[in-house]
Amino acid sequence: MAVFEYTAIGGDGKRQKGLITADTARAARRELRLRQLSPLQVAAAKESRSFNAFRTGGSIPAGDLVLVTRQLAMLIQSGATIEEAIGAIASQAERPVTRRVLLDVRAQLQEGYSLSDALATSAGSFPAYYRSVVSAGLLSGRLGEVLERLALHLEKTRKLRGKIMAALIYPAVLSVVALTVVGLLMVFVVPAVVDQFDTMDQGLPALTNFVISISNFLQHWGWWLLAITGVAGWGAGRVLGLPQIKRRWDQFALRLPLIGRVLKLVNAAQFARTFATLSSSGATVPEALHAATGSVRNEVFRQASIQVRREVEEGRALHAGLRATTVFPAMLIHMVASGERGSDLPQMMGLAADYIEEELDRNSTVAIGLLEPALIVCLAGVVAMIVMAIMLPILQLNTLAIGA
Repeated sequence: MAVFEYTAIGGDGKRQKGLITADTARAARRELRLRQLSPLQVAAAKESRSFNAFRTGGSIPAGDLVLVTRQLAMLIQSGATIEEAIGAIASQAERPVTRRVLLDVRAQLQEGYSLSDALATSAGSFPAYYRSVVSAGLLSGRLGEVLERLALHLEKTRKLRGKIMAALIYPAVLSVVALTVVGLLMVFVVPAVVDQFDTMDQGLPALTNFVISISNFLQHWGWWLLAITGVAGWGAGRVLGLPQIKRRWDQFALRLPLIGRVLKLVNAAQFARTFATLSSSGATVPEALHAATGSVRNEVFRQASIQVRREVEEGRALHAGLRATTVFPAMLIHMVASGERGSDLPQMMGLAADYIEEELDRNSTVAIGLLEPALIVCLAGVVAMIVMAIMLPILQLNTLAIGA
């Protein structure tokens, strides 16, 4: 996204200036109208000193962002100004990158920018949905309360990702160990044993010849294979960054057994939690949808969220738009419909997020529970093949000796 400077007329008739992030100037104007501002001028921002400092200074770690948000909420609720609160938090920050980013945000505030616009100059530290929540809190006059709710949302999101990463650690370590063991067997053990077969006049079994061929290949081309694999992985990452390729890959991933189910739940939970947090802060449904769209990583879900927002802006009910995409869970759609009928959409969306996260926990546990024995069986099968390739010639030699 690019950064734009804008001049607009607010609801109170006063002229406002600030910064906003968007893909294009037209998108920036549309976002300003959603904030109840009438844009007068929108132009690409010039790279000021503080903006360059943001670009080269790194980003705040996820753990620090939760702590900073919670501290900011407490200080603002206690009566401190935004500038004072950020200065106090920056002075106590342990990591230099966190302190540097916060001090630059305070510098932006001293230049007259609003908090949400000051955060926009460091999109790497403060995601789009974070800035949208802050903007909604400023407009509603309940910034402290909104930041407290945002901190809770960030904490839940962090715990969710932590659970998934912790569950993947054992399979990842097991995979690395398995590849290492097999590689050592093929490069060092198999050649040493094969040398003992050179004196045999009999031909070797097909399985033994197959394993010997792989061993010879790894001895001569193993390092090249590692290098090519690394380059291929890097290239695949760059290719998957292309929108069309990423969409097709995400579609494929969602169709995978077990894994696809987990990915659907992860994105649906993130969408519902972000929407609930923003709508509870006083944002409109289109604003909440815009923030929720930025919180999902799967391209299929992102495009579906954009479609839902477009239809809602045209007057369609939210639950009908979600149902038309066919990617959101049925339980989420039913709870949204109930929330719209009872005029309690934020609470119902929050309950839907809780339910989806619980289901995600169950499904991820099952998926990881099946993945671990599958990896062990694969490792055992490869090792058994190598052992059989070594033992077959020995058995064959014993048979010949007995027959003689």
